[in-house]
Amino acid sequence: MAKIIYLLKQNKVKDSKINGKWFAHGKTIEVMNTRKMANHISEHGSIYTPDVVFGVLEKFRSCLLEMLLNSRRVKIDGLGTFFTTIENEPGGAAKKEDFSPQKNLKALHIRFMPDQEAETNISSREFIKKAEFVNAEAFAGMLTEDEPSNGSGSGSGSGSSSSQSGNSGGNTGGNSGGGNSGGGNSGGGGDDDDVTYD
Repeated sequence: MAKIIYLLKQNKVKDSKINGKWFAHGKTIEVMNTRKMANHISEHGSIYTPDVVFGVLEKFRSCLLEMLLNSRRVKIDGLGTFFTTIENEPGGAAKKEDFSPQKNLKALHIRFMPDQEAETNISSREFIKKAEFVNAEAFAGMLTEDEPSNGSGSGSGSGSSSSQSGNSGGNTGGNSGGGNSGGGNSGGGGDDDDVTYD
């Protein structure tokens, strides 16, 4: 079974209702770029060389962005759907005729919604069933240095504009489906700070 490595951190935010409580934060042991993924795929009994796989992945990336920028959703069967949401500047336009994309739009986010079909469901509550969780203390020296060790555990993650962002619900006037992206309540803190305080 796949192993998800976590590190326990204590919340040290004063006046917090969860001050002193301990929470798990996901840890990364390696960043797999396109070339590494191509090599990995090629080694899994593929008839294609790493260079061919790399070329396909690069073409997929460019075509995915092209489709998203043409108001299309891209559904990868068994994985999920990529789509965009619009983030407006706070306050909006006073009048309909005063609205201008250049003036009133703040960002265009790429979102990802995991597949939730019965046979391939990898939504948040189902994906957790596929993993084995291992405390990071058992893997000393293997982890990447990509998370500040402040131990605050505040869970106030700000999210990101990438497909990994945990919660797109903050987009005012955006796509109504945005609230479901990123697999639900992941906390929006990114790869290594994905604690949820429920």
